[in-house]
Amino acid sequence: MRVLSITMLISIELVSSLAYAHTANEIIIRGGPVYVNPQNKSDHVKVGGVKSDLKAKADNDTQLGLNFQYMVTNNIGVELLAATPFSHQLKLGGGSSTGLSGAHLGKIKHLPPILSAVWYPLDSQYEFQPYLGMGINYTFFFDEKLNGEAKKVGFHGLDLDSSWGWAAQVGADYTFNENWLVNAQIRYIDIETKATTHLGNTKVTANYKLDPWIAMIGVGYKF
Repeated sequence: MRVLSITMLISIELVSSLAYAHTANEIIIRGGPVYVNPQNKSDHVKVGGVKSDLKAKADNDTQLGLNFQYMVTNNIGVELLAATPFSHQLKLGGGSSTGLSGAHLGKIKHLPPILSAVWYPLDSQYEFQPYLGMGINYTFFFDEKLNGEAKKVGFHGLDLDSSWGWAAQVGADYTFNENWLVNAQIRYIDIETKATTHLGNTKVTANYKLDPWIAMIGVGYKF
């Protein structure tokens, strides 16, 4: 009788766990704050085609992120990352031989949607599900605006090229009932662009690698 009771308890727990785990054909939606930290690895800025000792820099930003994922199998999903537009202040840093070091050029916005394949290595019976993902990223920049400081010293016009690149992520879900979960994830995105502006009649360009690290925490719902 005791053995039967123990067996029944184990069976109930297993069924409960399986009900909470990710399974094929499920759709998972996650949302939460996303922190973006650009790596600021630009080539030296060229002023009139001549390399200077300046480099382009961008600050950090936090926005609302959304993940949409479809589970193809119990262990493999396809995911789309979206977010509200990220905004960064651009400035020139580095040497001062041009007299432009520290100049705050302006503000840019961008969206970096990412399509990824996601792999959950653990058996689907576990509520805690770490995962790895690889995918492709397309980043487009818009609403590039010079600020007043840049305009006063003679800058005009600002444009950043769109970018294709790869992306990788590591994350984990913890499912605490049939539909709701909590999530944490870290991503690296390959983003490289060419920034162009003008100082008077002189063209100013920089090949700029943002290559940001992105961290997100949030909640999710699956159905």
